[in-house]
Amino acid sequence: MTTALLIIDVQRAISAGQYAAFEIDRVIGAINGLGDRARAVGIPVVVIQHEEPTGDFQYGCDNWQLADDLAVAPQDIRLRKTTPDAFHNTELQGVLQQCGVERLIVCGLQTDYCVDTTVRRALALGYAVVLPADAHSTQDNAVLPAAQIIAHHNAVLGSISSFGVRVQVVPAQAVWMEA
Repeated sequence: MTTALLIIDVQRAISAGQYAAFEIDRVIGAINGLGDRARAVGIPVVVIQHEEPTGDFQYGCDNWQLADDLAVAPQDIRLRKTTPDAFHNTELQGVLQQCGVERLIVCGLQTDYCVDTTVRRALALGYAVVLPADAHSTQDNAVLPAAQIIAHHNAVLGSISSFGVRVQVVPAQAVWMEA
């Protein structure tokens, strides 16, 4: 089963300053470890960046850029998106099909928006999904602290069975890398 690693929205707007996601340094470290391991065995790494017409995610602005500590490589595939769903109106599905991908490792920001939506869409498209439990993050919201949001999504996404394929939720270090 061919695998790809999706790194979603690890951008300056939500990785530094007052809007930095929960435990962002640890999360970026886990993501970098996944990226290093994936590249070492020839797994495609897809780096996805969110953009909006104005504000912190405006294409090309300083906050739109990838987080300073995120490790990327020249061979990484770069994609831009405009919705929480990394498949919607992007080339992601075509890229994955061209590479023969059947299994996705999904990590990044934010757990309750783009990570959640992309994982659910991947399941609907028939991909087996691995969600490294410690390689995605978000911010506190008006109801729950970030740690609870992350734990909730790990539990909920890991329990979805209606698509046939499942989400395997494991620590980043336990993710099995297979090209």
